Amino acid sequence: MKSIFNFILFTSVFIALCALLMIWQTNQLLELQYPRQTFYLFVFFSTICSYNFHWYLTPGSYSSSERLQWVDRYRDLMLMLCGVGLAGALFYFWPLRSHWLVLSGGAVLTFLYSAPKVPYKPFTWLRRIAVGKTLFLTAVWTYVTTLLPAFVANQGLSWPLVLFTLHRFLLIYAICILFDFRDLESDKKEGIRSLITYLDYPSLNRLYYITLLLSALSGVMLGPYTSVPIIGTLLAPVLVTALLTKKAHHDPSDYLFYFGLDGLMALSALLHLVLVSLFP
Repeated sequence: MKSIFNFILFTSVFIALCALLMIWQTNQLLELQYPRQTFYLFVFFSTICSYNFHWYLTPGSYSSSERLQWVDRYRDLMLMLCGVGLAGALFYFWPLRSHWLVLSGGAVLTFLYSAPKVPYKPFTWLRRIAVGKTLFLTAVWTYVTTLLPAFVANQGLSWPLVLFTLHRFLLIYAICILFDFRDLESDKKEGIRSLITYLDYPSLNRLYYITLLLSALSGVMLGPYTSVPIIGTLLAPVLVTALLTKKAHHDPSDYLFYFGLDGLMALSALLHLVLVSLFP
């Protein structure tokens, strides 16, 4: 049981740290000034809460994933971590309460992603919304790690913000499409619709590669606002995602998806951090 708890805790913290890295990169690129430490802690605990809440609602019996089968046997642990995350999020929300409206936007998007898994009306009708699962998840990650820091810093819309948001949204969306491929059978059993249930394989593949291409293009368009090495860090995860596509289609490994592909969302931020550490 201890090893299961450690695994669940580790994956939760890993996802939360990915979110913090992505927010750090947003702060660097847009030169945002606001109470960063408080915001980091708010997002950290909010991510712990939402991540465990989502997987607490996910039935492991619908999936061959070893991780989900573990979770199915130890749901109380996830509920406990969800409670810890909620308590921490509420504590750090208070100093940020003047930004309650934009913070609420992130909470609503997060809930909409998990809501279809709540086995009560009116939440179950959300399962019938095509592409909702993919778009909600992409919107949550993009909003919380890109737009929300800018809003809390009271920064208005600018070309760097728009282009960086577009780059990150498209990259995350492409990664989510790979998850849709893997989760096809379990989503069907749960009655949750996604793009993959509506588009044939060639059409979805075209959408996937066009999305990656547009992500790279929007990253390159940030050239006038930052340095060439930083542009390189933005393009790196796009390239790695493209190279991993075939493997992701044929290998449903939990480690590939929950650490490899999830980690790709924060790869450019990690490379950015290394870059500024070596060449301040």
